[in-house]
Amino acid sequence: MPYKTDKRLRADLFRTRLGDAMRDRGTNQSALARAVGVDRSTISQLLKGAGARLPNAQVVGECAAALGVSADWLLGLTDRPETAADILANTLSLTEAPRALVDEQIFQWHKEAAGYKIRHVPAGLPDMLKTRAMLEWEYAPHLARSADQAIGASEDRLSWIRGAHSDYEIALPLFELHSFVHGEGYYASLPKAVRQEQVTYLLEVSQQLYPRLRIYLYDARRIYSSPLTIFGPLLAVLYIGQNYMAFRDTERVQAITGHFDYLVREAAVTARELPGHLRSLWAEVEGA
Repeated sequence: MPYKTDKRLRADLFRTRLGDAMRDRGTNQSALARAVGVDRSTISQLLKGAGARLPNAQVVGECAAALGVSADWLLGLTDRPETAADILANTLSLTEAPRALVDEQIFQWHKEAAGYKIRHVPAGLPDMLKTRAMLEWEYAPHLARSADQAIGASEDRLSWIRGAHSDYEIALPLFELHSFVHGEGYYASLPKAVRQEQVTYLLEVSQQLYPRLRIYLYDARRIYSSPLTIFGPLLAVLYIGQNYMAFRDTERVQAITGHFDYLVREAAVTARELPGHLRSLWAEVEGA
């Protein structure tokens, strides 16, 4: 059976919280009365009255709106004073996702989460593991500045990310690596020499940084994932094209983390198996 607060206790809490909100807002009884549209004596009664009587819903709502708090908080129904809109704004944000390597927002999120495990499902091959030739092929057509300037600046950020003492788990669909190695689909115009250099680099880095860096391949025919990054327990970000959708509330961060962990558990190729799988794919290219 749910617990019910005594009416007198709720009324006392309302008076206390109304006074606290007025003090935090820097307002007085006269100013609040004008904002709410009642006499000053009404506000005085709300603050100094006794007994179990509460104001009507209209007055409670107007007081909450004027003071920038939620009516639920004034009435003791929640311990969070923010309005629902403020809570949503603090826990969910939509920010621009420019066509760049490591844009400023992503870099700031990495710095905020330094030392935490980073879980990542990239939209393609992970930028932090690409060779310079690969970066030039992919990004040069989209960069406003010269390719050398933009890639040089991004390489500095990627170096910082690699050295930030964060463990990385990266999950890729099997077809992404296959398409890259074989030069198919998105990678159809990528020269074989660039692909060969990239394969060699992936092999070196994945073995050199293991187990701090772990790359898993999942079967997209069985499991789907949108591009996302989870910055420890702090933040989960979904990439939706021109924007990032960022969540900071614990419940959603944990839910998205659970989704990523499922990708790892169901991986068709584990981090230990990745080098052998990559060599087999390249052997198919050489043998073709």
